[in-house]
Amino acid sequence: MSDNGRSRHIAPRSGTAFELKAGEELIVIDPEGGQVADLLAVSLDDIKEMLSSGRTLDYAERIYLTTGDKLYSNRSNVMLEIVEDTVGRHDFLLTPCSEATFRLCYENEPPHQGCHGNLAAALAPYGVTADAIPVAFNCFMNVPVDGKTGRFKVLPPLSKAGDHIAFRAEMDLVIGLTACSAPASNGGSFKPIHYRIVAKEEARVASAG
Repeated sequence: MSDNGRSRHIAPRSGTAFELKAGEELIVIDPEGGQVADLLAVSLDDIKEMLSSGRTLDYAERIYLTTGDKLYSNRSNVMLEIVEDTVGRHDFLLTPCSEATFRLCYENEPPHQGCHGNLAAALAPYGVTADAIPVAFNCFMNVPVDGKTGRFKVLPPLSKAGDHIAFRAEMDLVIGLTACSAPASNGGSFKPIHYRIVAKEEARVASAG
């Protein structure tokens, strides 16, 4: 993993948004292990073009994505490519947790706006509304699916302290990124997420590795 770029900190159960230019690399880091980060990509040129779970999984023909896989928009354009992954298990099925998630699924937990609310707040300055937020790419989230019944479980992440996943931007993007707020997704605890942006001239060459 490149050491270029300053590491940024996302506090537990919060989120942020920032621009990522074509050719730049985004490295999402789990500094303590066992923490999910919801990632959403939006086209900087047209916010109606967003990351699409359906398009991506359709083209990949599998639900677990890792190094070499591309993440597509709702217009079938490549937004990001995974260029490095030390975990190999992430989720692209489940929607960001929200106030409704805590109300319907966590009877004993206090209300929280969840990743959906954190993404909405962070992306609002770019004109993205809460109702427009789709399924995010859930970095480090561990959701095994029974191949016969289709039932799934949400288990603690497999990520260990310092594990990371790196993406190269294929277009100019706005990125929303969270330190997930849902207890089940994070093994019952809440920890920070770190991320780093590597400049285009320093990012790894597409054919490297």
